[in-house]
Amino acid sequence: MDDAVVLKKKGYTLGINLGEGSYAKVKSAYSDRLKINVAVKIVDRKKAPADFLEKFLPREMEILSVVNHRSIIRTYEIFETSDGKVYIVMELGVQGDLLEFIKTRGSLPEELSRKMFVQLASAIKYCHDMDIVHRDLKCENLLLDKEFNVKVSDFGFAKRCSKDDHGKIQLSKTFCGSAAYAAPEVLQGIAYQPKICDIWSLGVILFIMVCGTMPYDDSNIKRMLKLQKEHRIDYPRSKNLSAEVKDLIYHMLQPDVNRRYTIEEALGHSWTQGIIKLKAVASTSKKGTDSATTLGHKLDNKEESKARKSDVRKLDSSSSPSPPAKGGKHENHKHINKSKLGSILHGANAKD
Repeated sequence: MDDAVVLKKKGYTLGINLGEGSYAKVKSAYSDRLKINVAVKIVDRKKAPADFLEKFLPREMEILSVVNHRSIIRTYEIFETSDGKVYIVMELGVQGDLLEFIKTRGSLPEELSRKMFVQLASAIKYCHDMDIVHRDLKCENLLLDKEFNVKVSDFGFAKRCSKDDHGKIQLSKTFCGSAAYAAPEVLQGIAYQPKICDIWSLGVILFIMVCGTMPYDDSNIKRMLKLQKEHRIDYPRSKNLSAEVKDLIYHMLQPDVNRRYTIEEALGHSWTQGIIKLKAVASTSKKGTDSATTLGHKLDNKEESKARKSDVRKLDSSSSPSPPAKGGKHENHKHINKSKLGSILHGANAKD
């Protein structure tokens, strides 16, 4: 049956196509009942691979039916037709995703980054408290509502943690997610603690927020792993970041899983709590420097404005690594590229 007809019977008027894969697509629609625009993910069981139907889809549907958090995209209803199509009606991220937001505006001021990071981390803590791991956290999967609040989406790789007879969470072994956001133990195929792997992804996302670039270039996985295992984190020279945010990123991008932060530690960090060098900020403000705390604010500092424009060019460029810096030191930041299918389509080539 035609999707428009099916949705019309349910009280939805079909809109535009938002993304399409080999067996799933996402469309916008208008809800007569809710009086708002929504997103509808449509999965065709007849075209989907067996592992997706047996593992991923049931997990996603079960998790979407139970999660309820202000910083997680809301699921309004899930229904299925007799011809094997599953319809998942969700909240629409009307301002797009975080990746496009950063590509358009460049790196974000720390105050705005803090607000968004706290929203994201709070949602992940909520999931972890329920023993749910996302396993595919990335900027494309963070949608923005009309007030630019962060909403976690795409639970296609998510799962509930398994526990042994003693109640201890069992390790996972399979790779899922995107290499650029994956923890080194995942890339190496080592059995890993899934909650701790979500933390690594949060570290990558925070780096992107404040720097406008990726922390590592994933075009060469072997070299990327070497830098990660050495705990090398190089920041763009144009950025004047606080010691606090660097410290938080340092602890989340910790290759030693026993020393990497938990979600509670990330939320309790001084930067996350807003405990920064306030005197230094106040002193800078007296000199006439703009703090750039609002979305529409234009920076008065010419050098910082120039650096932001450079970030935008990087985000729109190819995925090739940056040229070596002076003295032979190579900048390890990877240019960010937009995912082809947007933010809520589940990948067709998953291994788990």
